[in-house]
Amino acid sequence: MFRLQESLPPREADLLQQLRSWLASQEALCVAYSGGVDSTLVAAIAHEQKGDSAVAVTGVSPALAPHLLQEARAQAQWIGIRHQECSTRELNDPDYSSNPTDRCFACKRELHHHLQPIAAAAGGALVVDGVNLDDLGDHRPGIEAARQAGVRSPLAELAIDKAAIRQLSSALGFPWWDKPAQPCLASRFPYGESISAERLKRVGQAEAWLLDRGFPRVRVRSQGLSARIEVPQDRLDDLLALNAKEPLVSSLLDMGFTSVSLDLEGLVSGKLNRSL
Repeated sequence: MFRLQESLPPREADLLQQLRSWLASQEALCVAYSGGVDSTLVAAIAHEQKGDSAVAVTGVSPALAPHLLQEARAQAQWIGIRHQECSTRELNDPDYSSNPTDRCFACKRELHHHLQPIAAAAGGALVVDGVNLDDLGDHRPGIEAARQAGVRSPLAELAIDKAAIRQLSSALGFPWWDKPAQPCLASRFPYGESISAERLKRVGQAEAWLLDRGFPRVRVRSQGLSARIEVPQDRLDDLLALNAKEPLVSSLLDMGFTSVSLDLEGLVSGKLNRSL
């Protein structure tokens, strides 16, 4: 059992116990595991409670940034859970590649198409995900696809929100407790603009360039062949200073972009949903 490294307030301590009991009550568990803070908490407690009767599965496609796959692998090894990867082909589905407003539905439908046989082979495991209470108030078409596939969301069902997830993860000593949210690379394109493996790779390369230079929270939004960089408001000056020292613009142009700009509003998660 993961031991608390710091004390928890009564409410959060109770939430942790409820999560442990919820997961322990299942025969076997298959965790839809992205490596984010939410699904990693579910995977950790699933392994704690069920041992080898729990497996974490990561869907791998061009929409998953390579560094996030590496982090998912490392975190799974750290917590000790069995970890599998499956290749998903959502780009072959026009309901995804045409990038409609419910694109995430097609993505999760494809993921759970692959997870169901994995769960069946794992002793008829229940598929669970890392959807939390806050997600229920956002534009998340993928939640409906998961529901239709019979997936359960213990964090949401127990009313555990993002703040509590980070607090529990910190108290349990998980080094990634404050890991920034990293939605898939498809979220960088305006709805209605088609998505391809080439476009996803270009955005991923641009973000990796900035990550390597000390910007862990970054989005490179792409409309056509333009790149619009978002970093937190308090890092705007740092990015401008970086541009004065290193070939930021020319590096992104070499990746295939035709223009590079900085979003003065700063990083805002879900910004493209404003058009809905």
